[in-house]
Amino acid sequence: MKGIRAFIVKTEVRNVVRIGYRTIKTALGTPFAIWMAQLLQLENFASAGILTILCIQITRKRSFLSAWHRFSACLLAMAFSFIFFEFLGYNPIAIGLMLFAFIPATVWFKITPGIVTSSVIILHLYGSGDIGWSIIWNEVLLITVGIGTALLLNLYMPSLEKKLNQYRDQVEKNFSIILKEIAQFLREGDNDWTGKELTETANLLERAKSLSFRDVENHLLRSHNHFYHYFHMRTKQFELLERMLPLVSRISTSDVHGVRMADFFDDLAEAVHPGNTAVIYLRMLKEMKEEFRQDKLPETREEFEVRASLYHLLNEIEEYLIIKRSFKKSDV
Repeated sequence: MKGIRAFIVKTEVRNVVRIGYRTIKTALGTPFAIWMAQLLQLENFASAGILTILCIQITRKRSFLSAWHRFSACLLAMAFSFIFFEFLGYNPIAIGLMLFAFIPATVWFKITPGIVTSSVIILHLYGSGDIGWSIIWNEVLLITVGIGTALLLNLYMPSLEKKLNQYRDQVEKNFSIILKEIAQFLREGDNDWTGKELTETANLLERAKSLSFRDVENHLLRSHNHFYHYFHMRTKQFELLERMLPLVSRISTSDVHGVRMADFFDDLAEAVHPGNTAVIYLRMLKEMKEEFRQDKLPETREEFEVRASLYHLLNEIEEYLIIKRSFKKSDV
């Protein structure tokens, strides 16, 4: 069984370049922010577009955090600029000294993502040569237009549910194939399974978890996310499936318990879905364990090793089912 004896084969992952929503939002938001700044007759109006570019994020949560960090850092930068430039003069040395004080301050206030944005404001104030209320008001409006445009655009986030459902269906299909291959090996021994579903499933789970985390951050008021917990549960189950494969590969002879377990794996393969069937299979597993205990002891070393591997396999699949049962208890 090629997929069990050497059970991970790396496959080439093809990246398809496509225009994403973040690109579209940036292309629309940047000229809009500049246009708004021009309508308001603001100095350095093009900087509103720069602020919008910096604040476009891939989730609503990141968008609000980014806006808060950048707006706070800009206000702090204006205060520092006034103190240092007015007292030390409008010269490069004053900028350097101000940054020595300003950057640690952003770290202390936990707004370091706003350093780049605030640098734009600092250079505006430096170039003005005289910080007055009109300059301050101009910069506040620039910040509001640039960051506000990004926030408005980020209120819309495309639904990820369709893609997450596709990932779920493919993961479940692969789980079913892996379980059927284990069943076939328990009955017939080695076969020609390539094991490609193992590598494919590992990649699918990584992408699905990343996407489900984005979905979590897109729902600010929702405390629970079904997909995030679902793919976390499947990842733990997949780790157990990987642990089972070396056990199965060590079973070299046919055994009556092995055949019974093969039927069990076949049944389990047909029941890989989001529904709660774990309790039923845990009951069946308990009966199989009892049969192990009541059966006569192995007579040879080889039979003993096979029986030990089968019993260990029972324990692993029991943990696999317990993980699913726990998931359903917390997610119904």
